[in-house]
Amino acid sequence: MSGSSDERSLATQLAAMDVPALAALLHRRGVAASANWHDAFDAAEALLDAASVDRALIALPRPLLIALATAGAGPVEPAGRARLAGLALLHADGTVLRGVAGRVAAQRTEHPDAFLPLPAPEPPARADAAAEAAAAERAVMAVAALADLLALGAEQPVTTTAAGAVSATDRRRLVELHLVGDGDELDDLLATGRDAGLLQPVDREWRLTERGAAWLPGSTLERWTSIASSLRDALPKSLRTASGGMLPPEAWHAVVPLDPAWPSRTAAMRRRAVRWGLWTPDGAEPAWTVPLRAGDAPGTETLASVIPAEIDAIYLQADLSAIAPGPLQPSLDLRLRTMADRESRAQASTYRFSEESLAAAVAAGETAATIREFLSRLSLTGIPQPLDYLIDRTTARHGLVRVRADAATARTHVESDDAHLLQTISVDHALRSIGLVPNEAGLVSRVSREAVFWTLADARYPVVAIGDDGAPESLRRRRPLVAAAASADPATALRPLAERIRSGGGDSDTAWLERELDQAVRARATITVAVRLPDSSTREFTLEATGMGGGRLRGRDRGADIERTLPVSSIVGVRPA
Repeated sequence: MSGSSDERSLATQLAAMDVPALAALLHRRGVAASANWHDAFDAAEALLDAASVDRALIALPRPLLIALATAGAGPVEPAGRARLAGLALLHADGTVLRGVAGRVAAQRTEHPDAFLPLPAPEPPARADAAAEAAAAERAVMAVAALADLLALGAEQPVTTTAAGAVSATDRRRLVELHLVGDGDELDDLLATGRDAGLLQPVDREWRLTERGAAWLPGSTLERWTSIASSLRDALPKSLRTASGGMLPPEAWHAVVPLDPAWPSRTAAMRRRAVRWGLWTPDGAEPAWTVPLRAGDAPGTETLASVIPAEIDAIYLQADLSAIAPGPLQPSLDLRLRTMADRESRAQASTYRFSEESLAAAVAAGETAATIREFLSRLSLTGIPQPLDYLIDRTTARHGLVRVRADAATARTHVESDDAHLLQTISVDHALRSIGLVPNEAGLVSRVSREAVFWTLADARYPVVAIGDDGAPESLRRRRPLVAAAASADPATALRPLAERIRSGGGDSDTAWLERELDQAVRARATITVAVRLPDSSTREFTLEATGMGGGRLRGRDRGADIERTLPVSSIVGVRPA
């Protein structure tokens, strides 16, 4: 019955907590919502299990490990007491639970260096002009890459496997499209977008959030500023400073010394910070990071002085290409890419028009007039004749394939005056997913009109959707925006368990006595029980506990060598024999 005082002390604390606070504690301790606990005694026993305590200790930063190890018989220093109490590692008076102290001693023996204080970290070295310029270029490229992913998330979200990793097909597709250089860059960008509330995984897709949609039209500097702040704010509490800033990256690896996964976590966080221009690869600090590290807004003025200014004009050329001699304003870039394929992404980007790219723009609602108006306003060289002809030819062909829904048969019909084109569509392997079969009027599918339309549009056919009134109808493929999960409480799933623990009690003497007796019976332990007799006197019996039921304890009396049955209501104390 070792540790029973710990269990009772902790059970009393747990029973006194309200449901939200208890659920939060369980979340911090990594408790599964499926835990089969019935009351605060069950919870206390499980939380004091050696493996559970070790998991809590492994996640602690060095100062809290030292506070636990040096507390002795007295209370933990006030600076760390609240956090340790929030992990159920202390008595109500701030002293360390006995079972916890034992595990701290064991960890200290095995990892003595983890319990030694470290000197205050030195500020990072200042980056020189060349390193700052390289960091600024990385920041601009990261902004553009994340914007690409967000724009993609509005129409064709990145898909994931059941385990949460990006699907191999999408990972390969994004690399081939030059949206990302490799898998590490993709993972970093998705994690950055999630932490900033711009992207959110929903139903195995990375979806654009309302905040992400508002972020997209902003300038490069505005986009970077919000991401830089979110990178700092998303750091673990152990890497933040009291002023709201963050520790220098050279100090990160030593902060949580017992966690074997901590070095890889800090390496990933540091890699992301370098990608966004907060530090150089060797740890030097650009001028714009200094205030960010101190807890203030990043120094955008210093960054603005080294990044190229955004432009609002391009050169349209006779070979159907467009050249932006500098970073194009994001809102202009987003629209231009709806009608032209971007061939290169750099400070000077190249786009190319084709019949397919213009057809996609027309399918999304553009017309010859709106395309010409936009390009005329954007171009420094007017609209070259080959591009003008291509706009006419593409818009003239638009609607050659018509898609309409038939409410009577619940089928989607694909029709065209060009029989050869219908024949091509019927044998196109890229369209097998919509199951088109011939009928007397053309082709028919069981799939919805919208799905058929976008499958044909993605295959670059000149398709138009026909509404119920027989007139052409513009369809938009933007997925509904989702709310960022920043407001979601990760402990919500543990509330039912917390409610069950609270309703089961844990702070009454009777409940604790019954639990001790039950444990003794299960272990067939020898215990000494104090029984109040009818004359109000108290007598002790030393028993080998053998059973309990009907409000009575049964056991073999060691002294008299007889079987005794004692009313539980008369037992006023129990201790190991």
